[in-house]
Amino acid sequence: MAELDTAHMAKLRWRCRRGTTELDRLLNRFLDDDQAGYACLDAAGREVFDQLLSIEDDRLIDWLLKGEPAGEPSLEKISRRIRAASGL
Repeated sequence: MAELDTAHMAKLRWRCRRGTTELDRLLNRFLDDDQAGYACLDAAGREVFDQLLSIEDDRLIDWLLKGEPAGEPSLEKISRRIRAASGL
């Protein structure tokens, strides 16, 4: 696994700051999980995670906290992965 760029990770961490503490914790836990989190994603997975961070909080709450389907397969896959990394 290649070393992740510190500046890139800082930008991601900033983008993971959301409107709710629950989303903040969930997304940051995924960033910090070296076994099943962001560091384990391939380039395509990282692009989808970046796309996910562009989604409004209400939808993220539905997908990540409530477990509702995301509708798009790639977003559904990353949502399940984030939930699994947090034990949900």
